[in-house]
Amino acid sequence: MINRHYLFCLCTCCLLLITPVSAQEKEIEYREQTWLGYFNQTRFTNKSGLWIDLHLRLTDQFVGRTGVTIARVAYIYYLRDMVRLAGGYAHATQYGVGNNPNVPERRLWQQIQWFEKKNRFNLMQWFRIEERFRTKVVAGELTNGYNFNWRFRYNISFTIPLKGKLVAPKTPFIFLNDEVHINAGKNIAINYFDQNRLFVGLGYQFTAHLNAHLGYMYVFQQQSELSEYVHTDAIRLFVFHNLDFRNQE
Repeated sequence: MINRHYLFCLCTCCLLLITPVSAQEKEIEYREQTWLGYFNQTRFTNKSGLWIDLHLRLTDQFVGRTGVTIARVAYIYYLRDMVRLAGGYAHATQYGVGNNPNVPERRLWQQIQWFEKKNRFNLMQWFRIEERFRTKVVAGELTNGYNFNWRFRYNISFTIPLKGKLVAPKTPFIFLNDEVHINAGKNIAINYFDQNRLFVGLGYQFTAHLNAHLGYMYVFQQQSELSEYVHTDAIRLFVFHNLDFRNQE
């Protein structure tokens, strides 16, 4: 059985999803999207590695048009095998509709990530800090200026094998994931709570270094106006590929 402490963490994240909107009238925009992602962690030495992840998000009835692309890279420092620090850079593009411009965003980011292998499930958590520089748009045109804010992200994931007690090669699994985003900075006046992402899906561990999962994600996001929110129903397919180039004795 999953430890009660971890279930409490997951339930707390879910409560954060509904707490900001329970006491007021709200306008909700509904979206249908498809999220595709590739994640790679490559280890070169006992202490050093490289993080790369790439994302394509389609929107408007799941596949109508490109909504967002993200490319992220970072240096990884291994405190030990199950605890890792990362710091790097990300570039995101929000694609405009009609005559609206595509808006680039540049981010610096830092993260601590840790793993735990339990009897009958694996646990992964990370805490991430982002410094977001989003290009300003004035009268429908991009400018040389930018809006800056901090964003803090906490992610917790459970991987539960559907056969055996371990997530080993050739093992199907259930994947549960929740992530909460919190904004901060002088440009944030309303939406300190940014969004929550709740995911459930099925996955397969192809080899010791490669797995993928596919499922449903519910995203609830607060906009810059107090009563405006976005509800997103998304199909999500993520691929995780880990490489280890250390000399094998």
